[in-house]
Order: sequence, then structure tokens, then C-alpha cells
Amino acid sequence: AIRGDWGGAPYEDLMKGLDAALAKYPFLDGTRVGALGASYGGYMINWIAGHTDRFKALVCHDGIFDTRAAYFETEELWFAEWDMGGTPWDNPEAFSKWNPAEHVKAWKSPMLIVHGALDYRIPESHGMAAFSAAQRLGVPSRFLEFPDENHWVLKPQNSKRWHDEVLAW
Repeated sequence: AIRGDWGGAPYEDLMKGLDAALAKYPFLDGTRVGALGASYGGYMINWIAGHTDRFKALVCHDGIFDTRAAYFETEELWFAEWDMGGTPWDNPEAFSKWNPAEHVKAWKSPMLIVHGALDYRIPESHGMAAFSAAQRLGVPSRFLEFPDENHWVLKPQNSKRWHDEVLAW
């Protein structure tokens, strides 16, 4: 469903889902909503940050910050070519249209950015770039690096730290 529409219908579905949950469950506080995503979900957090300020807090775990850079830095080219309809030189419009880096000027929501230093699917440079953007914009932000983890947090002590940091954020 995301092919050719990374930040389109999936983003709209998430916002509609949140609206429906807030309407259905009166115990939810719409002024204290947070969002968390990892991998494509982390990309979506970076996309959300540039398209709405309705979230009190965001957590981006191993998310793509720049779609063009991601193409050249990943060990998994098939997904990028399938999802974007080609390479950055064959379909530059898609890589630009769905690029969170193009929308950082609108970032306002506090963001915790988590990345594994051994992530070869979405290299740590994307987390560092998102953190640098947030910092330069004056957006409250924190960077949490796991030097001994890859695209997932698998070690028990790191999992505990991840949960403690995310819940505190």
C-alpha cells in the first residue's frame, strides 16, 4: 500500500485512525498524544514531524531521514527501487516528494531519535541527521545511540534502556 505513496495514504490513515480513537475513547487525551515508529515507522515519524504539530512527543527509531541518501547508503536496494518506482536518477520526483528532509522547516514536536550504530539497513547517519535538524531548529530533542545494536535492539540490557528512555520521553 505504500508503494509510490510513502507519506500519502499511510499518513492519512494514521491521522484518521488517531481521530477515530480519540472520538471513540473519551479517556484518551488528545492534547497528550505521542507517536513512535521504527524502520518505515521511523520514516513516518520524520514525515509526521514535517506535516503536523498535533503530537506532544515523537520517537523515531532507525528511521529514514533523507530518501535520496537512504538509497545510496542501504544494503537493501530492492525496497527503495520497488517503493519509489525506480532509482533516484530514474525517478527523482518520487525521492524528493516523499523526503522528510524536505520538510524539516516545519518540525516543532519534541523528538527522541534512537539508532543502532550497526544498522546497515538504515545507517546511523539518518538518526544523526534528524537530530542535527531538530537541534538547529530549536526543537526539543535527544539522540540515543546503541553502539552494539543493528536495526533492532536485541540485547536484554539495551532493551531495558530503550524502554526506560522511550517511556520517560
